[in-house]
Amino acid sequence: MRPPPFESLDYLYLPAPEIETAISFYADALGGELLWKIRDGRTWVAAVRLAETGPVALLANHLPPGDGLLVYRVRSLAEIRTRLEDRGWSVEGEPFELPQGPCLVFRDPARQRFAVYERVRPGVDDHFRGRFDEPDKSDR
Repeated sequence: MRPPPFESLDYLYLPAPEIETAISFYADALGGELLWKIRDGRTWVAAVRLAETGPVALLANHLPPGDGLLVYRVRSLAEIRTRLEDRGWSVEGEPFELPQGPCLVFRDPARQRFAVYERVRPGVDDHFRGRFDEPDKSDR
């Protein structure tokens, strides 16, 4: 029997144009646990755990509304890329780096977007946990 193509659904990568409003909704209104909130320049990403198991919601102010992604972990990014392209899926753009490892965005035949990544830096989530960056003067 052939193993499934994905190891796990690790992240729901969700647009959050107003990061503080999104954090308030997911952490306060829904009761999720804010794990971390980091920035890189004007880009903000916050992680919120909404369930005891399953994917973490990553709220990102750089994603356009409607461009959320399911982010699956795979054993080998190169292997899954070949496997999916051979079956008619199309790659969107070039591979890029997540803090956890290399990532690709695909579209299925109905044009639904999703991402796959290979976890080559497993300690990143623990490294970010409890980190809450503050805005600087240029954010105000």
